[in-house]
Amino acid sequence: MSAAPDMSAQEMPTVVLIHGAFAGSSSWNGVIANLKRRGYPVIAVANPLRGVQKDAAYVRALLDSLPGPVVMAAHSYGGLVMTEAAAGASNVKALVYVASVSPDVGESVIGLLTKYPGSQLATSINMVPIPSGDGGTTMDQYILQDKYPEVFAADVDRGTAEIMAATQRPASASAQEEGVTKAAWKTIPSWTLITTQDQGIPPDLQRFLADRAGSTTVEIAASHAVAVSQPGPVADLIDTAALATARSMQMSKSRRG
Repeated sequence: MSAAPDMSAQEMPTVVLIHGAFAGSSSWNGVIANLKRRGYPVIAVANPLRGVQKDAAYVRALLDSLPGPVVMAAHSYGGLVMTEAAAGASNVKALVYVASVSPDVGESVIGLLTKYPGSQLATSINMVPIPSGDGGTTMDQYILQDKYPEVFAADVDRGTAEIMAATQRPASASAQEEGVTKAAWKTIPSWTLITTQDQGIPPDLQRFLADRAGSTTVEIAASHAVAVSQPGPVADLIDTAALATARSMQMSKSRRG
C-alpha cells in the first residue's frame, strides 16, 4: 500500500501510539506494520503506567521533540494520558481513541467505569504491593492470568492471549485513580473506535464519551484487545483521521494564500 494520496511522503504525520494498562507497546505491532506499509512514520510509546500526570509528562516530552504534524492514538487507560499530554501541543492534529476513554477534567478511570455496567476488570485484578519510593507502599494492578483471555482478549487466539497475560504491564493504583487536568479533545478533532464486545471498557461508556467529545465514531465487533485481534480497522481509522487532518490543513493554507 502506498502513501496516502492527499499527502506527499514529506507531509505524512508521525503517528504516536500509546498503550494502556495490562498491555505494552508490542500490542500495537499489527497496527504499526499496517501503517508503515501506508508510509507513516510511527512511534509506539512505552507508557510508564505510574499515574496520569507522570505518564502524560513523559509522553509530552516526546511530542515536543517531534518536528511536523502528529496524529495520536491511544488504547484504554492510554486515552487519559493522551487527553492530558496533547492539550496545548501545537503539533498534535488529531486524536484517535481505540477501545478507550476520552475523559473530561477531573475524571479518572475508576470514576468513569462506574457510569455504565459491563466491565469485568474490578473482579479480575490482582493487587501486588510495591515500594512507593517515599518510604511507603503502593499497589500495582495485574489482571489475573487465568481471567486475562476472557476479560481482555476474548477474540485473540488462546495461545497469544496467554502470552499477553504473562507479559502484561501492570498499572499503579494511582494511574486508575488520578483524574486529568486538561481535555485535549475540546480543541483537537477526535475519532473513536468503539469495541462492542469489550469487557474492559463498556461499549455504552465508549459511546457516551465519544458523543460528548463530538468524536467521529466507528463501531466494530471486537474485544478490548482490538489492536491485536483486528489491527486493520484500527489502522484504517488512524489513516482516516490523518487524511481528514491533512485536508483541513490544506484548506487552511489555501484560505491564507
